[in-house]
Amino acid sequence: MSGLNPLHGECPICGSTHIETVLQLPQIPVFCNNLWPDATRAVAAPRGDMQLTLCRDCGHLFNAAFDPGLMTYDQAYENSLHFSPRFQRYAHGLARSLVERYDLHGKDIIEIGCGQGDFLQMLCELGDNRGVGFDPSFVDEGHLPPSITVIPDYYGDEYRDYPADFLYARHVIEHLARPRDFATMLRRGLMHRPDAVIFIEAPDAGFMIKNAALWDIIYEHFSYFGRASMRRLFEDAGFDILGLYTTFGGQYLCLEAGARPDVRALDLAQEDWGAAIWREEVMAFAARSMETMARWRERLAAMRAANQRIVVWGAGSKGVMFLNLLQPQSDVISYVVDINPRKHGMFVAGAGQQIVPPEFLRAYRPDAIIVMNRNYGDEIREMTAELGLSPTFQFV
Repeated sequence: MSGLNPLHGECPICGSTHIETVLQLPQIPVFCNNLWPDATRAVAAPRGDMQLTLCRDCGHLFNAAFDPGLMTYDQAYENSLHFSPRFQRYAHGLARSLVERYDLHGKDIIEIGCGQGDFLQMLCELGDNRGVGFDPSFVDEGHLPPSITVIPDYYGDEYRDYPADFLYARHVIEHLARPRDFATMLRRGLMHRPDAVIFIEAPDAGFMIKNAALWDIIYEHFSYFGRASMRRLFEDAGFDILGLYTTFGGQYLCLEAGARPDVRALDLAQEDWGAAIWREEVMAFAARSMETMARWRERLAAMRAANQRIVVWGAGSKGVMFLNLLQPQSDVISYVVDINPRKHGMFVAGAGQQIVPPEFLRAYRPDAIIVMNRNYGDEIREMTAELGLSPTFQFV
């Protein structure tokens, strides 16, 4: 293996040593969302091992082979989804609900891992709020209003004196090698702000397991949170859970919480959350994932034999993992379509396909489009129809 679990064989959520390997994926790209300027460097992108591991006590899933020394987030990292109308509708709806539910009007808001500040800008504009974002990958494009400040750094204790009525992190916690340290740091930061609320959004492991979504397993994600492990983490850190629910077609798990006056860790070891059933589902997921890969290999081989022209739609982590895990059969695919203009002309880590805009398809005229996320199916069909195309669609 390329590295060791930074907690040396313990669950990163509850500290249990009752852990077992579920699935191993050797030498996958370390970063799915780093962009590469040519195919040669893309194929030579850094790799690491995935050892998906289950905690039998709290149900958490994590990569026991994770090497945090490989993880350096900089301005080459690009994972914005805000160019999609479908995602924009979701993000606006989520922002409105948070503003209304917690009366975020004229308040101080902090976002950890703000990217280019798109969601923070929504929250500030909807409630006339003041925002501070933290993200080392931030590139100042001059589009943010004066009410928002972005610090190109990781959020830590040195910043906890920044005022915050609402503090949130979307798609950050799953990347962290020490999530318990992160949760307790957030709790320390609210010691003098007892009325503040935190919001956490992460991929839902329950969706991944239920749907055998193998392509959701990426090296960048150390943790795969289900309801039980998410609740356990934040209750142990001294938070009261105000809400725990899924969004975006069940793909995201969201937590809302406030600080308890007493920060003593809770003893949740005896909580009956269905551990045996969850373990069965997780182990079934591993077997189903192998079957899924076998089916797609056969399908791609058949497409190659029929001389079909194929593209993948979606150059995010799902598309990158699909192309890498299905090599060499995926070599039949030369192009990946994405609507994010920051990705156009770049190349897929590990697999080497070029990323192109939808307009490229007008001349390329693919026979088949493989859609990596069903949530975007309608808008993809609309775009291809506007381009005068009538390919077949296959949904992963």
